Formats: sequence, C-alpha cells, structure tokens
Amino acid sequence: MMQVIPCDIEGPLIIEPDVFGDERGFFFESWNADRLAEYGLPSHFVQDNHSRSQKGVLRGLHFQNPGPQGKLVRVVSGAVFDVAVDLRRSSPTFGKWTGTKLSAENKRMLWVPQGFAHGFLTLQDDTDFLYKCDAPYAPEHEHTLAWDDPDIGIDWPLDGVGPILSAKDGEGQSLASVATFP
Repeated sequence: MMQVIPCDIEGPLIIEPDVFGDERGFFFESWNADRLAEYGLPSHFVQDNHSRSQKGVLRGLHFQNPGPQGKLVRVVSGAVFDVAVDLRRSSPTFGKWTGTKLSAENKRMLWVPQGFAHGFLTLQDDTDFLYKCDAPYAPEHEHTLAWDDPDIGIDWPLDGVGPILSAKDGEGQSLASVATFP
C-alpha cells in the first residue's frame, strides 16, 4: 500500500502512499503500524502536532537531547522543503543533511528518526504541516541547530529572499556547539 524509499543518508525515509482517486476525491492510508514497522518505525506515537505557516517561514532545525523525538511528517495543504540533519556522532553521515519536497499534491511523508535535527521551509502560503512524535515534547530539552550553519551547508530553496524566522530559530547554534548524540 506504500513505497518506502531510503534517503541519501541512513535513517530518514521517504514514504509514498498509494493514492486511490476518482471523481469524488481520493483515499490513501497515511499510517499502518505493521507495514511501517518493517522499516523500523515505531508502532506507538504519543503526540500529534499541526502547524500552519505562510510562504517563506523557516521552522527549525529543532531536536531534543535528552529525550529525542522521532517524527513522521507530512503536508496536507501547501508545500514545504523538509530537512533532517544527522546529529549522531557515531554515524558515518554525522553533520550531513537530506531534504525533500513534501506537499499536499505529492502526499509524501518523511520519517525523521531520533538523533536528527528537523526543520522545514514553507513554499506556499497557508501550508498545513502535520507530524506524529514518538516521544513527548520537553521544552527544557529542546535545542535549535542554526538553519544556515556553513559546516552543514543546507541548500534551502530561498529564491534570493531571507526566511521568516522566530527569535528562537534565529538564534540557533552551530553544529560544533550543539548537544549532539553518541
């Protein structure tokens, strides 16, 4: 019922559901615990979140340490460029990033496992972004990795315009100074 595609770094997965449509609309399965457990996704999520953003908003790059969260993310209205950065020091892809476009049109999802920072740039106005978390939000353990850290070099599709950032996201730390994972 869905394609699971490894990203160019180990851990994150792109999930493409089979979409069944006709003149009435469409149907697809957005979550199947048994099927996705085959790819290492947890069978239990503790929190669902929903954000809405205008075009040009960049949220992230967020992570929790301790108490890391795995996130299954998707867009139900609009589009984003979604990014995961490997923060596992023992990983051969430590400090590397992967990014993909998620949209209401392509219905793709991205699994961002524990040990990664996550963020997204909205590509359209009124973008609704949903995500399931496998651990509760713990603000006292939240960290922000700098979205523009040159040591990571994320190629954000900004079209020559700076992103709209929250104060917290504008003060993100460099990879060299954040609390990474073993």
